[in-house]
Amino acid sequence: MTKTIAIFASGNGTNFVALHAAIVERQLPVNVGLLVCDQPAAPVIQKAQALGVPVLIVNFRDYANKAAAEAIILTALQAHHVDAVLLAGYMRIIGPTLLAAYPHKIINIHPALLPHFPGRHGIEDAFAAGVKTTGVTIHFIDAGIDTGQIIDQREVPVLPGDTVDQLATRIHACEHQFYPDVLQSLINKGAI
Repeated sequence: MTKTIAIFASGNGTNFVALHAAIVERQLPVNVGLLVCDQPAAPVIQKAQALGVPVLIVNFRDYANKAAAEAIILTALQAHHVDAVLLAGYMRIIGPTLLAAYPHKIINIHPALLPHFPGRHGIEDAFAAGVKTTGVTIHFIDAGIDTGQIIDQREVPVLPGDTVDQLATRIHACEHQFYPDVLQSLINKGAI
């Protein structure tokens, strides 16, 4: 049975495009039913539209509070019969409205090996710390910042002479392969 996922993104949409391409290429039993974006000018919106994926833009500034904005998102998720949510560069903390509606069904990708270097600047923080190995973590979302149960991790070495941009390029390349791999594994296990 085909499941429907929503992808939440705030920026360029490289992980969104990689996930969508992998779903098609691997013929996964998943439909990308909706892109949710909180940035009205984000390039991911045009990428989703070009792929025929419906888009919901929710500018949180237009709502009295996070709960009101998330209520709009929840209504759209329910209307599109969304079974699970994948965050792909979504730069907002998920609030209780969505957490309650999708327990253990909201998944995030983070560009560091959690629990190390949580938050918005995982790549830069790992680089500044001088670690020899960093990587990518995929985890379930909870009420904390990058504190949810880890699903899987993949290491990315920090090479001698690396710049932060070179490291970021390798981490993003890892993300684009790793996220679809984990999605496929979750589908195979019946977790999505």
